[in-house]
Amino acid sequence: MIYRSKAPLRIGLAGGGTDVSPYSDEFGGAILNATISLSANASIEPTDSGGIIIEALDRKEVQQFEFSESLPINGVMDLSKGVYNRIQKDFSITCKNFKLSTYVDTPAGSGLGTSSTLVVAIIGAFVEMLKLPLGDYDIAHYAFDIERNDLKLAGGKQDQYAATFGGINFMEFYAGDKVIVNPLRIRSEYVSELENNIVLYFTATSRESATIIKEQQKNVLQKNEKSIEAMHQLKEQAKMMKEALLKGKLNEIGEILDYGFQQKRKMADNISNNTIENIYEAAKKAGATGGKISGAGGGGFMIFYCPKNSRYQVIETLQNFGGVVKPYSFTKNGLRTWTVQ
Repeated sequence: MIYRSKAPLRIGLAGGGTDVSPYSDEFGGAILNATISLSANASIEPTDSGGIIIEALDRKEVQQFEFSESLPINGVMDLSKGVYNRIQKDFSITCKNFKLSTYVDTPAGSGLGTSSTLVVAIIGAFVEMLKLPLGDYDIAHYAFDIERNDLKLAGGKQDQYAATFGGINFMEFYAGDKVIVNPLRIRSEYVSELENNIVLYFTATSRESATIIKEQQKNVLQKNEKSIEAMHQLKEQAKMMKEALLKGKLNEIGEILDYGFQQKRKMADNISNNTIENIYEAAKKAGATGGKISGAGGGGFMIFYCPKNSRYQVIETLQNFGGVVKPYSFTKNGLRTWTVQ
């Protein structure tokens, strides 16, 4: 038997950063995101012997342990070990010999929610193997709790819910870790045009999002008015994006993205840099009407809205910066699990 799972990565379209505590606890946050055809994958295969083997296939990392109720958290494949430790504690895994394998379609730190999506996928594989009675909200919150409380990793809440639910969602975040996921019923032709016009570009750099997020959190705690006001405006941006998509006002998408990019810069110092600014300005000169940094900022993926047929000129321009344009499509499915006999 092999127990498999697959969870989609996401593009954040508006409101990024307002899902991070303490802002979301004090003011309430709102984000609009969409899952795409890049994913995090996990599989668990019981073995006859060998204890517990954990491997990250994409990073060529392998660790082997004798069966234990708690595996060491030491900076190597901690996401996998953190999920194992928590599920062992809460549900008791009786299988003492198995191999947990993972891989993700993009590098860690790329801004598409890779870490949280991987945690959701790993939980999904255990849910499939142990037949755990967890619904979508349960799995998403469980992933959030493992990352933020067990592993003490800084970050927000949107990625776990996007990966679990899938599709295009308007998400609301409140105190007490309360999250409401509102699936948007967008006409298929609007989604097709959005997909055609958004170029997904990897800057060929990854970044450590925790540093940026910690500065953002500090700015809220210290009542930094410039940073807090920027987050207020990003929350409004999410509402603007929702209305534009539902009503088919696609000619406004680029301007809404551009407005968000201007606000996001104000949240923390390292969100943008000279390289990102140069790429952004070049894309706009080539025909993009707006764009953004995906995730916390500082590197990773960027997206650009390229109306009419400007995407081809924008792609040609982006190739001068040494990064890669990544093909994708929007997906409706969230976390999926299955068993191979």
